[in-house]
Amino acid sequence: MSLSFFDQFMSPTYLGIPLIALALLLPWLLFPTPSARWLNNRLLTLQNWFVGQFTSQLFSPINIGGHKWALILASLMIFLISLNMLGLLPYTFTPTTQLSMNMGLAVPLWLATVLLGMRNQPTAALGHLLPEGTPVPLIPVLIIIETISLFIRPLALGVRLTANLTAGHLLMQLIATAAFVLLPLMPAVAILTAAILFLLTILEVAVAMIQAYVFVLLMSLYLQENV
Repeated sequence: MSLSFFDQFMSPTYLGIPLIALALLLPWLLFPTPSARWLNNRLLTLQNWFVGQFTSQLFSPINIGGHKWALILASLMIFLISLNMLGLLPYTFTPTTQLSMNMGLAVPLWLATVLLGMRNQPTAALGHLLPEGTPVPLIPVLIIIETISLFIRPLALGVRLTANLTAGHLLMQLIATAAFVLLPLMPAVAILTAAILFLLTILEVAVAMIQAYVFVLLMSLYLQENV
C-alpha cells in the first residue's frame, strides 16, 4: 500500500512511449490566441489583464535592461500555473512533481542571470561574494559560503516546487483513502474526512498558484541582482 501512493508521480507511458511530452504541450492548447480585433471576448480580455498586471508588478523594481525578460518570465508563470492546476484533476499527471524537470527550468534561467551579471557588471556581480567591511581573517570563509549559497539557488528553486506539490498530492491521497476506508465502518467520520479533503483541495489550488508565482518571483530577484 505504501508504494502505491507514489505511483501517481511516475511518468506515464503508453506502448512504451513517455507521455510527459504530451502533458507539457497540452496546457498551451487551452489558452485563447490573441486576435487582431479591437474588441476581444471576456476570456482573452481577462488573460491579457492578468498578464499585464503580473508583468507590471514583477518588473517594477527592475531597470529597463531587465524588461527583455518579461516575455519569458510571464510565459513561465502561466505555464507553471497551468501544469499545477491541471495536475489537481483526477487521473492526471503533474510534471512539476518531477525534480528533474524543475531543475531543467531553474538551472538554465539562473545560469543566464549569472552570466548576464558577469558580462554587464562583473565587479558588482563578484562583489556579492564578499560583503563590505568583512574582517580580513573571515574573507576566505565568507567567499566560500557565498559561492555555495549562489550555486544552491537553482537547487532550492527546484526542490521547493517539487516538495510542496508532492506533499500536497500525497496528503490528498492519504485523506481520500482514509475517507474511502472509513465509509462502511464509520460514515460520520468518513463524511468529516471528506469535508477536510474538500478544504485541503481548495488549499492545494492556492498552493499550485502561489508556488508558480514564488518560482518566477525568485527568478526575477536573481535577475534584479545582475542587471
